[in-house]
Amino acid sequence: MADPTADLARRVDAYLTATLVGHDDALERAVADQQAAGLPAIEVAPVNGKLLHLLARISGARRVLEIGTLGGYSTIWLARALPEGGRVVTIEAEERNAEVARANLDRAGVGERVEILLGRAADVLPTLDGADPFDMVFIDADKESNTIYLDWAARLGHSGTVVVVDNIGRAGEVANPATERSDVIGTQRGLEMLGRDPRFDATALQTLDLKGYDGIAIARLV
Repeated sequence: MADPTADLARRVDAYLTATLVGHDDALERAVADQQAAGLPAIEVAPVNGKLLHLLARISGARRVLEIGTLGGYSTIWLARALPEGGRVVTIEAEERNAEVARANLDRAGVGERVEILLGRAADVLPTLDGADPFDMVFIDADKESNTIYLDWAARLGHSGTVVVVDNIGRAGEVANPATERSDVIGTQRGLEMLGRDPRFDATALQTLDLKGYDGIAIARLV
């Protein structure tokens, strides 16, 4: 089997998106508005958004914690997966991002299901109530803090909570033991924590989609 080229990967991703995700005006407008506002184009690919949606539904999640809101694209996917009375709590460090996300969420009809907390996640997470645990945690923020976010995911979850960490491949640099990039080092430490910390049972997959070559880690709290 030949290694995929970048062009082939894009064509396959386009095919999978068209076949399994399809057209969605609210999601596409969310991305368009995010770009118009000058936010970075680092939202998850459509097929990965659908994966988050399905993981939330499969796990029966009612409360979801998202670390890193950006323009609310993945937040829409997660909020749509929740049953009546479900809630997404999403943390965003940048006020402008939160404003764009709020507009996108309201237009998508899921605004009432989502609470946006503004601030650095490392500062906000200790203020959350661990007595009302989360059923799913999606980590998609600064990679240098992945171990901090994973620790709080374990504290704020329960046995069976699904934890998803995005962007763990770093275009293959994650496998470089001599890397000097802080984002990659943070990613490596997060993966090593998932492998050794008895609170987690985890695996990771490489991904090749609209957003390029990367990866995703999925864990379950023991």
